[in-house]
Amino acid sequence: GAKVVHVFYHLARYVVMKKMKKLSVGTGIPFAKAVKWRPRDMYIVKARHRVAYSKLLQILQREDFVFQEYVGKAQ
Repeated sequence: GAKVVHVFYHLARYVVMKKMKKLSVGTGIPFAKAVKWRPRDMYIVKARHRVAYSKLLQILQREDFVFQEYVGKAQ
């Protein structure tokens, strides 16, 4: 269920952060800091999420339309 997905997400995030810290040692690239970054204004985060979600939905709908047109013309 949702709890299992949540646990796996945190486990995967932990593993990725440890790996990034290990790989970024001595490179001067602050990847690990970027992963830990938390936004201050959640309104902006939610707005960006809505925009990205809408854009993805539009792309998928367009792809489905093109696919349906292709299938229709192939028959």
